[in-house]
Amino acid sequence: MKRFFIIGSLFIFAVIALAGWLKQPKADPSVVVLQEEVVVVSPAPVVTPPKKSTSIDTPEFDQIQRLFALDSSKLPIVETLVYTSRVPWLKGRPAWIADYASHYETSRHFIARSLNKKADYLTQKVSLGDRFNVFKRDKKISFRLLVDLDACKLRFYYVDHDTEDKVLLKTYTVSVGRIDPERKSGYLTPIGTYTLGEKVAIYKPGTMGFFQDKKTEMIRIFGTRWIPFDQELAGCTEPAKAYGIHGTPWVVDAKTGVLAEDRSQIGKSNSDGCIRLASEDIEEIFAIVITKPTVIEIVRHAP
Repeated sequence: MKRFFIIGSLFIFAVIALAGWLKQPKADPSVVVLQEEVVVVSPAPVVTPPKKSTSIDTPEFDQIQRLFALDSSKLPIVETLVYTSRVPWLKGRPAWIADYASHYETSRHFIARSLNKKADYLTQKVSLGDRFNVFKRDKKISFRLLVDLDACKLRFYYVDHDTEDKVLLKTYTVSVGRIDPERKSGYLTPIGTYTLGEKVAIYKPGTMGFFQDKKTEMIRIFGTRWIPFDQELAGCTEPAKAYGIHGTPWVVDAKTGVLAEDRSQIGKSNSDGCIRLASEDIEEIFAIVITKPTVIEIVRHAP
């Protein structure tokens, strides 16, 4: 009897164990259990838009207006005068713009731009009390033009010889001589450092002259201004004679028949060797440099 009791108990325990096993959740064959791992995710990089270039090789660099400013923003090489016809350095007659220009070694074109408060170099009317800028007489200054042939760029500096400061005034886009592998410079424009000469010229429509022994309207060749090279100073691959900086040639428009500046020539290697600038650029440089020592340095590629 005892034996049957033990067997019955074992049987009951076995049934209970089997029922418990049957109630366990079965694994879903579609579920894959992965070993947990820690993944470090870097934050997405922040993309900052590039800043607008402030390189001095861009046309945007320009502080020329500070030469003509009548307030505290003017450059230290100029001073502001108030016009009066009586001046201590001239006796016997009234002083005019030409007299101020001569005394302060400043061109009449420079004074006119300051008087007119715009790039008007020819209107030179002045009244008592008018204010304008001139170069300081006690400042020893000169100007330097650096031409980059490969980039068709010109950098315009002034040099203060009292402080040895070399200050960039403006960067211009220019045209240079055609590419010529036979020349030492690689262009029809020579490389080297030259002085600029005093035999400058202003041309208007109708102004006639001789070019290559042929009478011609000079504005068609040299634009509105001409400044010649004068002497070779250093590293020059060609003599200075026949080279210079000048405006862009004017042509007759085929549709309108009007004579006008051919601005499409700027920024290219297409001249016979001279440095060409747009009319407003050569007129600006002309007004500033013609009364001061100026050199031009021409290189293949400026640093």
